[in-house]
Amino acid sequence: MPATAALPYPALLSSDQVREREQSLARTLPHYSLMARAGAATARLALAIAPHARHVWVVCGAGNNGGDGLEAAIHLQAAGKTVHISLQPSAGKALPTDAAHALQRAQAAGVPISDQPPAHFDLAIDALWGMGLRADRSTPAEGPVRAWLQCLLDTDRDVLCIDTPSGLLADTGAWLPWLAPLAPQAPRGRRFTLSMLALKPGLFTLQGRDWAGEVWLAPLLAQNPVWRCDQMPAAGIDAPSGTGQLVTQAQTPLPTHNSHKGLFGDVAVIGGQSASHDGQGMEGAAMLAASAALHAGAGRVMLHLLGSNPASPRPAGIAADIMLRSLEATRALRGSLVCGCGGGSLVAGVLPQVLQHAGSLVLDADALNALAAQPALQRRAAQASSTGPTVLTPHPLELARLLGSSTEQVQRDRIGAARQAARQWQCLVVLKGSGSIVAAPDGRYAINHSGNARLSIGGTGDVLAGCMGAHLAALPPGSSWAQAWQPLLNAVWLHGHAADTWPPARMLTASRLARSLQRPG
Repeated sequence: MPATAALPYPALLSSDQVREREQSLARTLPHYSLMARAGAATARLALAIAPHARHVWVVCGAGNNGGDGLEAAIHLQAAGKTVHISLQPSAGKALPTDAAHALQRAQAAGVPISDQPPAHFDLAIDALWGMGLRADRSTPAEGPVRAWLQCLLDTDRDVLCIDTPSGLLADTGAWLPWLAPLAPQAPRGRRFTLSMLALKPGLFTLQGRDWAGEVWLAPLLAQNPVWRCDQMPAAGIDAPSGTGQLVTQAQTPLPTHNSHKGLFGDVAVIGGQSASHDGQGMEGAAMLAASAALHAGAGRVMLHLLGSNPASPRPAGIAADIMLRSLEATRALRGSLVCGCGGGSLVAGVLPQVLQHAGSLVLDADALNALAAQPALQRRAAQASSTGPTVLTPHPLELARLLGSSTEQVQRDRIGAARQAARQWQCLVVLKGSGSIVAAPDGRYAINHSGNARLSIGGTGDVLAGCMGAHLAALPPGSSWAQAWQPLLNAVWLHGHAADTWPPARMLTASRLARSLQRPG
């Protein structure tokens, strides 16, 4: 099928990359230009998201992030808002040059400044700490700054964060260790973040999805535009090499009328250990994966339930479109193979044969646990990518087992853990969770921007595995992981998008999710 014109994904830059961009841009501009643009952009967005807010509390740190807040306060007061600034004490240190200039301007404009928050506010602007926050900042905030932080975390009012929510690490989405116990599970009110110069990965994974909220970008260009991260114009997307990608849409092939099922490829699902083996039937997991592959667009779907034989009855609930096959028959297909969903203890016995598959291979759930427990299988898995793309789909605990680490270590740096696994295993890795990470052996990574908490139910991971199988099925045997990269991003995004578009009044289940998937194009 012919491909659509590739629409660029927004780039995700690390803190170091953003600093390089900032320094490069500052060399071309007059003094104070970047802070002036940042403050004006913040005020403009504040007026757009909370037009009826009358009282605005601006919480400013003692660095350039605070200077951006001071500049925004000047514009908001000029727009008729009642503005109150809380300014972090500088602890005897001079403010950075631009921040000191912003403070002089705010004082000259008569904006009230104190170390106490106002008695009431409709909108808070968090300009306390931005991208410059270091992960090794071990000293907890004290005094009024700690009280301001707690107020920002607990408030049910709208909060607009400049660059990042204070205390959230821009590269990982994790809280500062000492701040994590202070943060509720989720914010009580609406959250917005205006990321300066570039989008940061931490805004879109782990704690970032909840606490950054709706993310906007101010690239600080000449016309000082402000764009929502998933509505950026193609001309405004700059994706230098070595950056991540924010997956905001599927880039699916154009459909052709002159098609047949062979063009969409075959998917075989191996898993679903029978209850007759140990009394714990897990057939449902493999059935969900097969259903997802069917509805996501595979040309044909075959299913082998581990522990079954040709005389086994056909389990109730399997769609007539899905063909039950022997293990030998599933191994002979030329499309993609999904293995591990509900595989139980039996999956370890079939993995050596599965790893010889010549097409695309998706390893999920119990297949990953079997790999983690058997070094010999690990070596075979690393070699399997030479005959076709291999995809590992762990949740954090499964990835911790594969890497010999802990769930806490994986979650502390989800991007780093996924990239490490992709390099170590020479395969594609999809680390599931809030802001799923997709990583490749060459170090590239992407963060998925679709999905919501409705996916936090049993079986949705099996649906994702089947959806991936469908999107990879059309790749010819011997394809490289690079050829599988975009189909994999499509599968992950469409899986989350199905949850995003599910009717609010209807309960979402994994089986319903599988049936709601759509063929690419």
